[in-house]
Amino acid sequence: MDHRKEITGKLDADLRHLEEVADWLDSRFTVPGTNLRFGLDFVLGLLPGVGDGVTALPAFYLVYRASQLGTPKRLLLRMLLNVLIDIVIGAIPFLGDLFDFAFKANRRNIALLKRHLGHYRLLK
Repeated sequence: MDHRKEITGKLDADLRHLEEVADWLDSRFTVPGTNLRFGLDFVLGLLPGVGDGVTALPAFYLVYRASQLGTPKRLLLRMLLNVLIDIVIGAIPFLGDLFDFAFKANRRNIALLKRHLGHYRLLK
């Protein structure tokens, strides 16, 4: 197998995995009868004091894995900012839950990573 194809295949697999994590966090479920999507970040964020902290761990994991893929520091800082905004505003009762429903920091971060890596095609 060509070394470049092997690297590309691994990168595609890594991105699919990261996209799946982001999907679970931000858009795995649909409000019945609508196109509105939400994930575990919203659901667990409804638990006062615990939910936002629990969902922060996989959000930081996404940024960590992006760093392992050679993402520039400036882009990593932007991704971290998205996570921190999600955590801080998400911790505000009720308003934070609505924000979590709409902001989707993890999907934003995957889009930034894919744009950086030049992957515009659908990976699923």
